[in-house]
Amino acid sequence: MSFKVTIRVGPRVTHERVPTLADAVDVLELRLTALGPEVRRRTVRAFRREVEPVAQVAARGEISGPGRLAPRVQAGADVRGDGSIEVYRGKVRREVVELERGEGEFDGLRRVLGA
Repeated sequence: MSFKVTIRVGPRVTHERVPTLADAVDVLELRLTALGPEVRRRTVRAFRREVEPVAQVAARGEISGPGRLAPRVQAGADVRGDGSIEVYRGKVRREVVELERGEGEFDGLRRVLGA
């Protein structure tokens, strides 16, 4: 049983396999927080409207697995153009993880996934 962590930054896509869900969340956190200023965006204009950096997804990380013999896990995190991070559960129908008071984004993801 293993989990796949996929990181997308622009056209670059990397994949990594890890043995446990806890390791997958750790890798996701490490890779996305290490991006830092590389993913910062400016306000852009598209079809007569302005899109603020917080509304732009600059990078995305996803966790999937293990699959056949165990319940499938699909979750991830988006790094916004202003550097903020939003974590979610699901793939097609994303459910944003509601953070509890004083909880970090990846701690909230660990909580809802049971990692």
